[in-house]
Amino acid sequence: MALTELVLRAPAHLVEAVSDALVDELDAVSVSVEDADADTDAEQALFGEPGLPPPAQGWNRSTLKAAFETEEAATQAATVVLAQVWAQGLQVLAIQAVPEADWVQLTQAQFEPVSITEHFWVVPSWHEPPAQAQQAIRLDPGMAFGTGTHPTTRMCLRWIATRSAAERTQWTRVLDFGCGSGILAIGAALCGALSIDAVDIDPAAVQATQDNARANAVTLKAGLPDAAQGHYALVLANILATPLKLLAPLLCGHVQAGGHLVMAGILNRQADELKAAYAPWLILSVSDEEDGWILMTAQRPADRAKTQPQPMA
Repeated sequence: MALTELVLRAPAHLVEAVSDALVDELDAVSVSVEDADADTDAEQALFGEPGLPPPAQGWNRSTLKAAFETEEAATQAATVVLAQVWAQGLQVLAIQAVPEADWVQLTQAQFEPVSITEHFWVVPSWHEPPAQAQQAIRLDPGMAFGTGTHPTTRMCLRWIATRSAAERTQWTRVLDFGCGSGILAIGAALCGALSIDAVDIDPAAVQATQDNARANAVTLKAGLPDAAQGHYALVLANILATPLKLLAPLLCGHVQAGGHLVMAGILNRQADELKAAYAPWLILSVSDEEDGWILMTAQRPADRAKTQPQPMA
């Protein structure tokens, strides 16, 4: 279906109201907002660090692009919104046809094979594995986080892939907490883990994990967080620092004597916070670092009494 695009220029205080009107009242199929000063000296960065609010709520000047099913609908929308008393400062830049595109091909083009080690790769299902890939995770991200392109995911997979054969034989039970696409659970399975539970609060992540496990011919159990039961030789959690701190008693309680805890989603500056949060149970250390993100790991002493997992509040 060919669409028509209405392109508007709006000051910061109008962006939200105009976007809402275009979608809720004027039947826009979609609305996108861009910095009108992008690629100039006046460009503003709005994306702060994960878990923190952005440094500003909007750009000084924004370009709004609203897609409509017909040129008539786009023209009518422009007429109506410009007539509003509160819309002073709003400008129409263009009403133009949206070029037809192969959206599947464009989306797939964003994901290329990712090297975890020289011989261990993450390869989207529409690519062939590189010649040097002795092991490869075949992945369709679906609606879940975890494509192997983010430093946190790469560091977790790198830790898994670089363990010795002797260490891997100990992975009789593995927990991937906050599994997303299932990429860590699948990586563990390909490296020899036996019984794997992959859990997430998002049903879409559970479905993506099940689909990706089938695509990689690995066996695991995917479900909501209450599916995680008992103790595990390896507990993986690639989330973010704040939920990781809250989950400290739960995650530590799942680590068996002699087992490992591997966590990511943590910024360099948050290392001490995580160490303090986990100190009552385990001693965390920084095991890897990439682009300002760190991997933190711990091992429960083999002779320490096991603690029972504590339920989430």
